[in-house]
Amino acid sequence: MIVYHSSYMIVDKPDVLHSREALDFGKGFYVTVLHEQAVRYAERFKLRGRKAYLNVYELNDEWRKENIKVFDSYNEEWLDFIAANRKLMPVEHFDAVEGGVANDRIFRTVELYFAEEISKEDALKRLKYEKPNHQICLLNQRLIDKYLTYIRTEEL
Repeated sequence: MIVYHSSYMIVDKPDVLHSREALDFGKGFYVTVLHEQAVRYAERFKLRGRKAYLNVYELNDEWRKENIKVFDSYNEEWLDFIAANRKLMPVEHFDAVEGGVANDRIFRTVELYFAEEISKEDALKRLKYEKPNHQICLLNQRLIDKYLTYIRTEEL
């Protein structure tokens, strides 16, 4: 399948080392199958006066045979996993995680929950109406090396 990674640079040799800490699914290499989502995300680089690139890859379907976790919805398990990763707390180890992105609207709900301004139950009530978007976080360099093939980069 074709996947996309937005960046301020060409990423022809992806790795897990250059990821930031405290992200939704942990420190890893993030891609999405949603072209429009990746393009919208890249716009933030342009707003900061930087170049924006859309890196395109082929992700071999065999990656799904590895130790992966899939979140099909914004549910309690997803919220707990996101919260633990953002707080740098221990989580169950996976080679990759797939599920919804905590985008701006969803992130507001998550932030209110983290700040203890709303309960977990209230956060989940708000999140159940959101349609999950998509991200895959490759947490293991071996998966990147084995299943992810760089195709090209488009400057946006």
